[in-house]
Amino acid sequence: MARLILFNKPYEVLSQFTDAKSPSPRATLSDFIDVPGVYPAGRLDRDSEGLLLLTDDGRLQARIADPKFKLPKTYLVQVEGEPDEAALAALRKGVMLKDGMTRPAEARRIADPELWPRNPPVRFRKSVPDCWIELTIREGRNRQVRRMTAAVGHPTLRLVRWRIGDWALGGIAPGEWREVAVTGGLT
Repeated sequence: MARLILFNKPYEVLSQFTDAKSPSPRATLSDFIDVPGVYPAGRLDRDSEGLLLLTDDGRLQARIADPKFKLPKTYLVQVEGEPDEAALAALRKGVMLKDGMTRPAEARRIADPELWPRNPPVRFRKSVPDCWIELTIREGRNRQVRRMTAAVGHPTLRLVRWRIGDWALGGIAPGEWREVAVTGGLT
């Protein structure tokens, strides 16, 4: 039976088990997860937080990570400014990035979520408002969410992946993980 681990990746942790590229050590998955034979199913940038799935099943890993399966990924995104309906509609329609048009996304403003504090905290500026949006995409280009919000005039300040398909963070603290049963015919 396949193993599946839900991990709440903290800010500034790499989505890999080793860091061979840096002369000074950076935090990696091995600082938090000591389970042999599991590998990340997809990536989450070092400056992003939240749900990262790990598995020991190559087919499951491909099914989760490969954009052709269109597995929805939901992010809570703190953005600079206050997006109006036109900006949200543009995200819903798809926005043009340097590498082409994105698929349509689900986008809506949300109340400030009750999240753990980020260390270091997001820079606060009295003169520039910010707000949170929930954004669900079904593809996984490099830094896609950040590029999408910037394309509609609202740069990302903080990015937390909350859900991938049917799996969500729900009660997993940063740096913690939980193993779950594989369901939904994904193997």
